[in-house]
Amino acid sequence: MGKGEELTTTKYLIHAQITANGIVEKPDVVGAVFGQTEGLLSNDLDLRELQRTGRIGRIQVNIHSNSGRAKGEIVIPSSLDRVETAILAASLETINRVGPCEAEIHTTKVEDVRAVKREQVVNRAKEIYKNMVESVGPTSMRMIEEVREAMRVHEISEYGEDRLPAGPSIHTSDAIIVVEGRSDVLNLLKYGIKNTVAVEGVSVPRSIGELSKKRTTTAFVDGDRGGELILKELLQIGDVDYITRAPKGKEVEDLEKDEVLVALRDKVPTAQFLATTNILNDSNNNNNKKDNNNRHHKKHHRYNRNEKHQPVKEPKPEIEDDEVSLMKDMLKEFEGTGCGAILDEALNMTKEVEVENIYEEIKNIEGTADTVIFDGVISQRLVDVASEKGIKKLVAFKSMNIVKKPHDVKLITIN
Repeated sequence: MGKGEELTTTKYLIHAQITANGIVEKPDVVGAVFGQTEGLLSNDLDLRELQRTGRIGRIQVNIHSNSGRAKGEIVIPSSLDRVETAILAASLETINRVGPCEAEIHTTKVEDVRAVKREQVVNRAKEIYKNMVESVGPTSMRMIEEVREAMRVHEISEYGEDRLPAGPSIHTSDAIIVVEGRSDVLNLLKYGIKNTVAVEGVSVPRSIGELSKKRTTTAFVDGDRGGELILKELLQIGDVDYITRAPKGKEVEDLEKDEVLVALRDKVPTAQFLATTNILNDSNNNNNKKDNNNRHHKKHHRYNRNEKHQPVKEPKPEIEDDEVSLMKDMLKEFEGTGCGAILDEALNMTKEVEVENIYEEIKNIEGTADTVIFDGVISQRLVDVASEKGIKKLVAFKSMNIVKKPHDVKLITIN
């Protein structure tokens, strides 16, 4: 930047290097800039007119001579827009003479003055904030924390007949987060998460079970034995869609903001969680003991002497019905095509569809449709929309992450 340059309206600074095969002075360079660009561009970009109207500033030239050659820098302040400034900067490179000497001008950069100002603002704001933080003593910090805590307590509400601690959005949100206690609700409120409700103990209230069946539910429990017990109870009486836990040995009420956000980001579907953990093993072991007791009772049952022993019939392997077999044969015709079809009850094709648009096609179905068969993967999203549209069968090569399976939709896959 040139010294004393007024930058109140300047948006950009054009920087260019000049080399001349002779000794030239600043007036020679300024004259060449105005003279050799005149008529080159449209009247709207004429340098004299632009300077007269204040759209470009005073041209700064810093030049020095050595061994019969002159070198220096040209700086032109511009309040034009980005495109016009770029055109003006490029036009400088058409200048080939300065005074009596051959010369060459090369535009080195166009500096965004506002970006420099923004950087100055950011750096100064950091200094001011640092001074503010250092000036706040322990007493002030306690006062601030007390006010924040009071606001969080004011925001907390209650849910159901049990008056369970909950966030203010629990009554309106389509998705809810179930936690263990009041402190967990307060901690999540601190980070702006308002759709929470606490079970307040190992015994999960029935109202939570009923609520979980109406909303998309995420269980967020502590990373200890207590968290496991609550999760087991919740899975038995409720309908949990996703599960996440605090890091091992930590409680939700003690988590920092980044730990909370990471835990909620990494939540997994319930079916996937159960497939990778042993959390329900205790329940399964109890069921196995009951089965063993039943078998033991049957083994020691005394028969009447006149009663003939009937041989035990081996269960017959399940035979695939003709309809499923037919569906699989039809599916093989679509293999590798990226297409599918919508069928009526008589299995007549009513419409051929592309797999990439399958969701929208099902969503827009009008009239009666019985089956959708396609070269792809059945997802939870497709199952939900098929149930809404009254589709009875979805046929594809495989299914993935199906957590909720409606009783009125039959899923048929190749395997």
